[in-house]
Amino acid sequence: MKRASATTTILAAFALLGLGFAPAAFAQSVLRVGDNLEIRLSGVPPEEMGAFSATYMVDEAGMLNLPYIGLIKASGLQANQLQQNVENRLKAEEIFTHPTIVVTIANGNRFVNVRGAVRAPQRIVYTPDMTFMLAITAAGGLGDFAGKKARFSRDGKATIIDIKKIISDPSKDFPVRPGDQIEVLESMLGF
Repeated sequence: MKRASATTTILAAFALLGLGFAPAAFAQSVLRVGDNLEIRLSGVPPEEMGAFSATYMVDEAGMLNLPYIGLIKASGLQANQLQQNVENRLKAEEIFTHPTIVVTIANGNRFVNVRGAVRAPQRIVYTPDMTFMLAITAAGGLGDFAGKKARFSRDGKATIIDIKKIISDPSKDFPVRPGDQIEVLESMLGF
């Protein structure tokens, strides 16, 4: 119970800082221009599933061009919202009576940037379970000259994170999102 309480407190604190952390941080990511989406159709004849099910890219206007229904808005929506919109459109235009759509973001096209005093600064492929410390670990872990602080940026807003506090109390670790930036600051004294 203590762990959930500490996590809730940390998420609430980051929400107050305007970093967008809150229970929604655990929800699906918002779709963006350039995302590759795997879209699968079921509940229809097999030959129709094959004609519709494929990987599509969100175009520069934030739209997808899908068989049977043409352009549909994707950017700014969560995958489950897009699923519902496509299903509703297929029904409304009387193309299918009971379609089921599943939308997933293709792996490998969303990143968290980790730089500074880490062993292997790089863009880390985002996974839904990624946290602040997991991203640092994926970049090789803290380097020899790493200090106890990191600059964390999301949507143009930055805050300083105390890495040492997260290491000593893992319940303070928090989820990251695609596009987040982590810069581990150097310290001549190290840790």
